[in-house]
Amino acid sequence: MFCVECGKDEPIFRNGVCLNCYLKATQFSKGPAILDIIMCPRCSSYKYKNTWLQESFDDILKRYVKEAFTVSPELKHVEIQTQCKAQERILACMVFISGSLEDQTITEQHPITVRIRHNTCEICSREAGGYYEAILQIRADQRKFTDTELKTLRSAVETMVGQYQESGKRGLFITDIAEKREGLDFFLSEKGTAFSIAKRVQDQFGGDFKQSASSAGMKDSRQVYRMTYLVRIPAYRKGDFFLFDNSFFLIVSLHENKVRALELSAWTEKVIDGKDIQPSRIYGGKELIREMIVVSQSKNEIQLMDPKTYATVEIRKPKTASVDTAMVKTVKLDGYLFLVPEKIG
Repeated sequence: MFCVECGKDEPIFRNGVCLNCYLKATQFSKGPAILDIIMCPRCSSYKYKNTWLQESFDDILKRYVKEAFTVSPELKHVEIQTQCKAQERILACMVFISGSLEDQTITEQHPITVRIRHNTCEICSREAGGYYEAILQIRADQRKFTDTELKTLRSAVETMVGQYQESGKRGLFITDIAEKREGLDFFLSEKGTAFSIAKRVQDQFGGDFKQSASSAGMKDSRQVYRMTYLVRIPAYRKGDFFLFDNSFFLIVSLHENKVRALELSAWTEKVIDGKDIQPSRIYGGKELIREMIVVSQSKNEIQLMDPKTYATVEIRKPKTASVDTAMVKTVKLDGYLFLVPEKIG
């Protein structure tokens, strides 16, 4: 049959015309000449519908194009590509919409102007305004934190917050950190995640956990509460030496109120309730460890020499101890000398 448009003897595709003439006369996509995209100037996230997204500009532009442009259902396997040239806060862009019809690949071009509108997102507004839903308090039991401990605790909490942010908790941030004589206060934006962080701190450093709520006013006719999560770090620390049931122990690890400890004479492990460890029976930590020279050893005993005084001493080895180094770590507690494992935990 003959195409009524071009007159050629071609298969008729639709409405009396051949495929080529149909393609020439049909527009398969259309959209606006101008698109306004909202971007937060603080975090560079983009607003799409009612959600703020941290995506690349290319990805967010494709979202806007897909939403704003209509594409004929005749076109199958549709793909959208964009090319933009920046001109301050206005971008001159070309949108390419491609698809297939029968065996034909079709690509249509649409020049558009993209205007970037700045508007601070809700999260950044909260952060700038000092918003917080919870306070994480970290305190030490019957002692003060050392400067090293304060740095370690601060780094641990900041790392945890970063991990939650990377996992998608975009609304989580630290509003403020207060360092006091008694410890650290972290002001956190999400009370649910703050609870999880507090439990992780307790799990990592041991101690007691308590929580309390205080009124923060009304919102949408509902009472709003702020939470305070208190983690009280025990008087003992990982690596401390202590006396329990007339035996000397080394703390290997902590889990909430439980202590995994190594009995120094036999190098056997024991789990002890932290409440049974009295501060008066804690000797200290790694600062007590001294290195000594191995002079000789047998199956059950080892002779050591003090590298400063050259005095020698012979002590029994724990049954599980294997010494194949020239120097060993030791600790002296109440006049008793013990070997200390090279690695703890």
